[in-house]
Amino acid sequence: MTNKIIFFCLFTSLMAFGQKNHSLEDQTYEAIDYFTANPTPEGIEKLSTVEINFWKNQNKKSKDALLSIVILDCSKAYFENKFGKTNEAIASYEKAWKTYQNYKLSDYDIVEYCLKPLGNLYTIIGDYDNAENTIKQYYFLANAKKNENNKIAAILNLSNVYQNSGRNYLAIDLLEKTIRTEKLSNIQKGTLLNNLGNSYVLSYKDPNPAFPIRNDFFQNLEKHYLEAIKLLKNEKDQSETLANCYRNLSALNAQWQNFELANAYFIKARVEFEKSPNSSPRKKAQFYFDEANILFKLGKPNESNSVITSIFKILIPDYLSKKSILPKKNSLYAESILLDALDLQAEIFKIENQPKKALESYELAFHIEELFQSLLVYENSKIINQIRNRNRTEKCIAIYKSLFEKEHKTIYLEKAFQLSEYTKSAILQRGISNSKTQSIAEKQLSEQLQNQNSIILKEQQKEDQADIVKINEAIKKQNELMLLLKQSQIKKEDKAVQDINLDNLYAKLEKNNAVMAEYFSGAENMYLFTIVDKKIYLSSFSNDAHTSVKIKQFIDFFNDPKNIVNNPKNYNHYANAAYQLLKLPKNSASKNLIIIPDGILNFLPFEALITQESSTANFAQMHYLLNDYNIGYENSAGFYLSFNKRKKQREETVLGIFPVFENTPYTLSYSKDEMQSIQKNFKGKYFKNAAASFENFKRNAADYSIIHLSTHAASGDIETPASIKFYDQEILYSELYHLNINPDLVVLSACETGIGKLFKSEGAMSVARGFQFAGAQNLLFSLWKVNDYTTSIFMDSFYQNIKNGQSYIEANANTKRDFLKNKNISNAKKSPYYWAAFVYYGNIEGRHECNYLLFGLVICAVLVGGVLLFKFITKRIKKEKLKFKNQ
Repeated sequence: MTNKIIFFCLFTSLMAFGQKNHSLEDQTYEAIDYFTANPTPEGIEKLSTVEINFWKNQNKKSKDALLSIVILDCSKAYFENKFGKTNEAIASYEKAWKTYQNYKLSDYDIVEYCLKPLGNLYTIIGDYDNAENTIKQYYFLANAKKNENNKIAAILNLSNVYQNSGRNYLAIDLLEKTIRTEKLSNIQKGTLLNNLGNSYVLSYKDPNPAFPIRNDFFQNLEKHYLEAIKLLKNEKDQSETLANCYRNLSALNAQWQNFELANAYFIKARVEFEKSPNSSPRKKAQFYFDEANILFKLGKPNESNSVITSIFKILIPDYLSKKSILPKKNSLYAESILLDALDLQAEIFKIENQPKKALESYELAFHIEELFQSLLVYENSKIINQIRNRNRTEKCIAIYKSLFEKEHKTIYLEKAFQLSEYTKSAILQRGISNSKTQSIAEKQLSEQLQNQNSIILKEQQKEDQADIVKINEAIKKQNELMLLLKQSQIKKEDKAVQDINLDNLYAKLEKNNAVMAEYFSGAENMYLFTIVDKKIYLSSFSNDAHTSVKIKQFIDFFNDPKNIVNNPKNYNHYANAAYQLLKLPKNSASKNLIIIPDGILNFLPFEALITQESSTANFAQMHYLLNDYNIGYENSAGFYLSFNKRKKQREETVLGIFPVFENTPYTLSYSKDEMQSIQKNFKGKYFKNAAASFENFKRNAADYSIIHLSTHAASGDIETPASIKFYDQEILYSELYHLNINPDLVVLSACETGIGKLFKSEGAMSVARGFQFAGAQNLLFSLWKVNDYTTSIFMDSFYQNIKNGQSYIEANANTKRDFLKNKNISNAKKSPYYWAAFVYYGNIEGRHECNYLLFGLVICAVLVGGVLLFKFITKRIKKEKLKFKNQ
């Protein structure tokens, strides 16, 4: 207490008298010295006051003075982090970095005292894009200055980012290459080996199909930890890293159900951890969580409960456990250990047969996830964090399903459906909503940020030929733009996805003569919510490899046009097996079916499912789901409800983009026929060959009701984003986000425009997503490589149907039916490969708002008025004639 009084007296005397006798930097350094001698939360507030007064001071600020503020912000951030104020620490480090960059300061180890801790904090809150950019930037600086310690630190921290963002294969490559090629100390090598072990374990838990397991995979799971322990146990001050190695071995053996060995390793971890001096509250909480987890898996829920209570006490200052073990909602903040603790607490409630208490615990975890989302700028980081939310959602849906089966209360099905909806393209939905409320300045910042990201991605695709300096400059610029955008976003609340109004949903489905099937693909089960006749039904089937292979077998038929043509019988069988598994509504009186897919179902053409198996080889005679419904798709029920019907203000016109690529390996021979057939039906502007440039497209896109692109597109892969070709350049899907468009329909007549890197619930990062983000509500796009010739026939029929007044969903369905009936098309070309590729996402009503009732009333009024006027005139004439006759 005495120290605090002395600090306060020194501080107030500095503020009262120091300004007259000291330079700006002297005042700042004295405040820093006073604070670091006795750091307290109150002292942080006083440092903030010093900083505010510094910037208010009208004197010209020297570089020395500005550097003092950088040091102040770094010092403040360091202690904010120690006091558990992660978000405040990030903000302080960001201010320090911004000042350092803006004023081109030097003579300070900005990497050690700002960028390294900032990158680590970004990783902790799940801001993986910012973490990666920050770490790569200081790796570049360290490499330029040949600072080997900072280089190895960057590699270690970057591997953490890759692990946390699901890119374990990159972490493994990076760590193995470093261990193999760099000259390392025992401590450095031991630390890297520990992280390499983590990468292998995470790859084991969450395998990536694109990177098959190597022959030496399983022996590496434990080997790297054991090698790390050998290197580190004779080194000084490595207790914390050794504790981590033992904890990792404990977690691995717990995963293998070797709980006794897991407990033995954890005891060793505790011995090492207790040797570590001055462990931060967060590190203590993390250690306690690992202990609680082991106790739970050892079948000791009460002991686990007790440790979880200790975690809440450490991380939540005002936590009270007298009434309930669960903390209060308003005391929670963005902290991943709190998330883990709440999830574990829910698991304990479940085995104690308290499902409703488990739901309460999960609800608090959902709240923390929302707090995390509000801190993030980059779409990719938001999506990765959303995936973590899905695992929790699956567990909640399972509880609600069980409660419904016991109590038969429909409220449980409704709550389960709402939870499923929260995960459905939530990031896309937020992005579209935010783009509508952004100021012009914010939109410009967002677009510039995206442009820099595109520069980085395109340069990285050059692999060994990539210009590292160019990438670093783009990262640096991206960081500057991110800080500016983040600053403007802090002032605005990022609204969460709201509950949908079920009564409105039921009413709209009834009006549209439609039923809805919404899927939720979990780690264990696939859930299906079917909405028929104002009721929600919930069913499920296993999502294990044995069951999900039926879906994959069906989708694989569309990898090559020969697969179906050469095996019509097999196609019939597997397409029917998939249909039976998917539990779609049967014998419905509704004519429209709305599918909300999830996971791999995003790539499945539901129209081509076989409802009744037969032995026919005649593709026109097969029993397709297409024969039962007009099928449309949506990202979510929320998207379906939020559709904005546009009033028809002018005739429908088309902006057509037809690069054709004549005299190149990419020539689209029938693209010109496609253009001519559309021109017969619709006026508009049609660009072909060199005129089909991206610039011409952007300049005209806002002026036409239908946008049609007949070109090449690519789905990309894990590292390469989806893209679409204009005559002059290839455009990444994310570069489409900031287009100025508001069309009635976008038709993507190109290969794989609906395919891209897949995230469960969020969907594919595809060209179609790019147009959705930009404002397209109705889209027709492809799920695989389409045939040039049959596509031109398909599009001719589709546009003719639109011309005849059909809704877009009807036009698509009828085009497919007409294709099968067309006698000019051979049986081979009637394979579903050629007609099922194009799927329609969007509104299923008529294309424009047209008040037929009012129109009818006006016509009636005119007719009635005409009749009355006629009667009045006739009566008047008769009266005049009678008057004349009497006269």
